[in-house]
Amino acid sequence: MAGCLWPCATPEVAGVGAGHKKGGLFRTKPRTPPEVVQYVAELLTYILNHKEGFSGGKRDSKLELKTIELSKSIKEMKTILYGNGEEDPCDEACKQLTKEFFKKNNDMFRHIIICLPHLDLETQKDVTQVIANLQRQRVDSRLVASEYLEANSDLLDILMSRYDNMDIAIHYSTLLRDCIRHQVAARYVLESKHVRSFFDYIQFPDFNVQSDVFKTFKELITRHKSTVADFFSKNYDWFFAEFNSKLILPASNYIIRRQAIQLLRDILLERSNAAVMVRYVSSKENLMILMNLLRDQSKAIQVEAFHVFKLFVLNKEKPPEISAIMHTNRNKLLRFLKDFTVDKEDKKFEADKGRVISDILTLALKSR
Repeated sequence: MAGCLWPCATPEVAGVGAGHKKGGLFRTKPRTPPEVVQYVAELLTYILNHKEGFSGGKRDSKLELKTIELSKSIKEMKTILYGNGEEDPCDEACKQLTKEFFKKNNDMFRHIIICLPHLDLETQKDVTQVIANLQRQRVDSRLVASEYLEANSDLLDILMSRYDNMDIAIHYSTLLRDCIRHQVAARYVLESKHVRSFFDYIQFPDFNVQSDVFKTFKELITRHKSTVADFFSKNYDWFFAEFNSKLILPASNYIIRRQAIQLLRDILLERSNAAVMVRYVSSKENLMILMNLLRDQSKAIQVEAFHVFKLFVLNKEKPPEISAIMHTNRNKLLRFLKDFTVDKEDKKFEADKGRVISDILTLALKSR
């Protein structure tokens, strides 16, 4: 490809060396993309075989040099995949790098995940960017990352188990989020015991970690429609029990709570989750939760709760117990809705509110 910064691999290329390949007495030749990957793999193997040097009191100068070299080489991979700011990435170079990274029996991905805590912050960020790019790369129209994760699903177990390391949890969350863009990976996580752990991880005291874990959780629950619908058909009871008790009811974290109510609305309004919505809005316990949220001190929480509450009211097939609760509380609901407004003029909100009021009034007339 014209303008490609990286030499293509050829049958004549042999061996891997540190830095650049020697190509003559006074010149060096850049490594090809596959050789960059091979060199990174060598460095990772060395570091993992000598990782006790990171915790020992005695300085290991060779380990330090290998770690520095690894950081440089990962940055080199990043430049191949993203370009250098002046030149765009070369398609052929990206293809070769991707093929080598996900080569069968290559433990590159596994080693880089395990080695992540031993790298400096900048290199950790470079790793997440490299992995994110590789997840999207196609080789001969194939998403090789998806095929690799299907054959090495235990890597997803490793990523999920690393959330307990608060110092690096965000990076593992980012890596997992990029992996579950592939349906095969998302299905594996949803079918594993790890999916329950998200409700605990979202409770982490560090706000940045909380937010990133929630972002990954939302991706898992919304991206692959058919897989998620199948998950809900088998896991409805425990999922929404956890969702309500750990994300919506606790008043300690306003932002996570608000995002959780927004996510609940997205779940219920998704067409593929029609059965989930019918079941959710047929529960008197869920209705009482939403009615209490309408009384929350936060106006933003009230607004988000209204968008879920209206689904109960507008449901044409209300169970008798739902109709009874609404009838009993009709005066309180109507007084609340009369003065309930949003900060900015919103015609759709006003239209929805009008429909809700109308349905509550109609319900009251039918009950006479």
